[in-house]
Amino acid sequence: VEELIERYRQSEGLKCPQKPKIQKLLEVSRQSIGITQGQQMARIEIATLVRRYRQLEQEIAALTEQLIALAQTTVEYEWLQTIPGLGDATIVELLSEIGSFHQYQDPRQLMKLAGLTLKENSSGQHKGQKRISKRGRKRLRALLFRVMMPLIRHNEAFRALHEYYTTRPVNPLRKKQSIVVLCGKLLKILYAVCVKQQAFDGERMIRDISHTHTQAYA
Repeated sequence: VEELIERYRQSEGLKCPQKPKIQKLLEVSRQSIGITQGQQMARIEIATLVRRYRQLEQEIAALTEQLIALAQTTVEYEWLQTIPGLGDATIVELLSEIGSFHQYQDPRQLMKLAGLTLKENSSGQHKGQKRISKRGRKRLRALLFRVMMPLIRHNEAFRALHEYYTTRPVNPLRKKQSIVVLCGKLLKILYAVCVKQQAFDGERMIRDISHTHTQAYA
């Protein structure tokens, strides 16, 4: 067990499991039939695949650096990086899906592009629930959902807005519903900071929450 733990620690990119799991692995391996033929070629094939994997990692890293450098030459990059929680890789993905924000006349066009516009499932006299249309760029929509979780954790304004949506006394949202709404909110903010060329203002977002809460009881 100790020898296997040491092998794990010396290997790059391998997470060392707990001792009970290693002990179980050893017990199972003693009862395993294993490969009895073609062992040498199997080792060669595995070594070849590992080398190719490492090569692809280096190529992806080099390409990512080039894309980040390209994104930094855009007008949008300066303002997008003012949003806490948006890293360079995310900015590259956003610009690759959306392009220049200046080519859009209204943030609602971005919401339509991402398939976040609401539609009602109705039939005859029956009115169903409103859901997002999903008629848009699937990768952009997936990116927004993927970005939203780190934003809720690391961006105070988005965290406060998520908490407000899910705990407000009137019409509270489920967590998933809140995330959908916040994705639309993020697109509006991205559009505003890029087109107006103003840095992200988290305090203003929090003040808007208080204002909305006051109006609800007015």
